[in-house]
Amino acid sequence: MEALDLARLQFAITTVYHFFFVPLTMGLSLLVAIMQTMWVYTDRPFYKRMTKFWGKLFVINFAMGVVTGIVLEFQFGMNWSEYARFMGDIFGAPLAIEALLAFFLESTFLGIWLFGWNRLSRGVHLAAIWLVAIGSNLSALWILIANSFMQQPVGYVINETTGRAEMDSFADLITNPTVQTHFPHVVASSITTAGFFVLGISAWHLLRQNELRGFFRQSFKIGAIYGLIGVLLVIGIGHAQAQHMIETQPMKMAAAEGLLESEDPAGLSLITIMNLDEDKELFSIRIPRLLSFLAHNKFEGEVRGIEDIQAEYEATYGEGQDYSPSIFISYWSFRAMVGAGFLMLALAAGGLFLLWRKQLLNQTRVLQVMLLSLALPYIANSTGWLLTEVGRQPWIVFGELRTEDAVSPNVSAEMIAASLVLFALIYGVLMLADVYLLAKYSRLGPVDDETDGEPAPVAA
Repeated sequence: MEALDLARLQFAITTVYHFFFVPLTMGLSLLVAIMQTMWVYTDRPFYKRMTKFWGKLFVINFAMGVVTGIVLEFQFGMNWSEYARFMGDIFGAPLAIEALLAFFLESTFLGIWLFGWNRLSRGVHLAAIWLVAIGSNLSALWILIANSFMQQPVGYVINETTGRAEMDSFADLITNPTVQTHFPHVVASSITTAGFFVLGISAWHLLRQNELRGFFRQSFKIGAIYGLIGVLLVIGIGHAQAQHMIETQPMKMAAAEGLLESEDPAGLSLITIMNLDEDKELFSIRIPRLLSFLAHNKFEGEVRGIEDIQAEYEATYGEGQDYSPSIFISYWSFRAMVGAGFLMLALAAGGLFLLWRKQLLNQTRVLQVMLLSLALPYIANSTGWLLTEVGRQPWIVFGELRTEDAVSPNVSAEMIAASLVLFALIYGVLMLADVYLLAKYSRLGPVDDETDGEPAPVAA
């Protein structure tokens, strides 16, 4: 493999690995803050116990996210120096703000929250965890502002002398239309991830009849409600995001739908099989007009295909380049993301229904499925990022810089291969440690304080 291929593989592995932890950190920080608010508001020790238990798991996940995130920023200067040279003036600004403002806000008040139990007043201690939650989500916002520039460059000019992109408008950068759908979508997916994390662990304890005065039954209810809210938001925001993508990156949507030729009206693909060269459709089942509805909110309207967009891009950016991404990865990652999302919708709603009917505890197989559903948000998050980044290819900055022109010229394939193997080994060990710690403290359950002897509020 060439240096470019290895650099892309290394960045993909580290990014997807890091993104295992980010959504849970964002979503669980908010949920723990809500739980502590319920304790302060009701003065019921049960909610304090709940805050401490889920807060401990949040801290473990947060630590892993910090460790794995540091590596990503080093890669910009090491494996992707031409990218850093081209747009460092723009990309560096939101990354610096993220580190100096959001991350320090998050990490500082996390320390205050951890060591502030029984030392701070309830109000001050509650404010600390809310600042952690705000910092976690602000951190994601600045990262997504940087990423959104790669998807839809705005607020910049190209310096003809240096050939570099320079910021022209900071206001345009932070109000990028892509951010306006990108960030809410990530926040909603984080809420979903945290909800199913709580739901899945609670299901494990309910299978073993570890009721603990109703602790995990109530946790299951909270997780299911939180997850249901999250997945409904994901679906709604995702619809708006897809429409924006059709306007700004029509090739990505065409690849995600396996749409070779433009159609009006366009059908939504249930399954499409192409030849190995990805230039001929062998078999397809489509729902008539539905893709037009998703694109235009009406059952008619053109959705452009790969061949038409390729011709346009050749006229705009130059001939001799294939401007379509991997259709196989884009198509199936899109279906894995959407499929996991609707499956989570059904499971969260079904779990709440059974809980309301007081039938959940008797449904062993349902609880087993709920336990396994813990993996669904991770599948959706990972495949969603694959679609976002792979679907943009061959651009690293859309319309301005190709990925093949962004790799470091002085880094050999052997160097990247060695670091790739090293990262894979280290990350493998870290993942084992993370799973071990989460499993260990999840199995232990909440530790009772002396005043925590009350039963849980009745779960409907």
